[in-house]
Amino acid sequence: MLRKLLAPFFTIGIITTTAFSQDSTKAPALAVTGSADVYYKYDFGESSFNNYTSFTGSHNRFQLGMGSVKLEHKTAKVDVVADLGFGKRAQEFSYNDQGILQAVKQLYVSYSPSSVVKFTAGSWATHVGYELVDPQLNRNYSMSYMFTNGPFFHTGLKADFTIGKSGLMIGVANPTDFKYVPEGVINKKFLLAQYSYTGSDLFKVYLNYVGGKGIDTAKSNQFDIVITSKLSDKFSLGYNGTVSTIQYWDGSKNIDGKSWWGSAVYLNLDPSSSFGLTLRSEYFSDKNQLKIYTGSMDGAKVFANTLSANFKVDNLTIIPEFRIDNASQEIFMKKDGSPTKSAANLLVAAVYSF
Repeated sequence: MLRKLLAPFFTIGIITTTAFSQDSTKAPALAVTGSADVYYKYDFGESSFNNYTSFTGSHNRFQLGMGSVKLEHKTAKVDVVADLGFGKRAQEFSYNDQGILQAVKQLYVSYSPSSVVKFTAGSWATHVGYELVDPQLNRNYSMSYMFTNGPFFHTGLKADFTIGKSGLMIGVANPTDFKYVPEGVINKKFLLAQYSYTGSDLFKVYLNYVGGKGIDTAKSNQFDIVITSKLSDKFSLGYNGTVSTIQYWDGSKNIDGKSWWGSAVYLNLDPSSSFGLTLRSEYFSDKNQLKIYTGSMDGAKVFANTLSANFKVDNLTIIPEFRIDNASQEIFMKKDGSPTKSAANLLVAAVYSF
């Protein structure tokens, strides 16, 4: 099936590469990149339910993550991207889709009439948050609570403007995480926005927004900030903070504004080009039980710490990881099945990118 699906793209690549072979100064028009990842996870509570974040909901199992291939064709003004993923990770990412549509991570066309503006139409990964769906682009293998509960992708139209060191994006899209909105449901549009400032590697900041009315008529707004800083060749850090509010529909209007929020620091140490360490410390507050049901009057607050090592051999990265989550409520499970406020696990992942 994969060979049949990709055959037309590789045919295009052969044709365009042949067309340009007479002029060695021109790069091939079709670029192909991708990744593959697998992992093993052991939960000390011996439960696959001690997991409230994306992509690693297992215990004592070897798991396939995702095989991914990204096809990109560029001209001077136009960029076409088909980014495909296959496996459990891709299915969870495209959870509103069925069948082969779950394999479409991104599919868009961009047009740049000048160096300061670019228009993009299609479906693309969200601008919100610090972490990304592709494992080779993260230093921790497991995901944060903020990534899991924020938007995954948007389908619509956006415009990016670049003025000096500043960037501005504004767009309109389907309800979050819908490539195709089902017939017979509310089909309001979401507003997307981002302001970015890139002073240097020492300081980059991204202010993000997404808001609108979903297919359940609930109105949501999410504000997000990402800051990165490379302090030296061996040490860098990142920060992500986000807050999301939801107003439910009572039949005539949106009421009862509720919210969840999170904050995380990423500390990265790279003693050499082949070895690195990352500590992610995240605080996630869900007092209104919008994302984690506790069975009591009070929602959960979770403090999660994840220490990941990155061992690199050519294009292969081995990631051993230890994670411990502590909550204000008994949302986790012990070996004997009794509830507890904490959970810990060990994970080893292998990620290859090309």
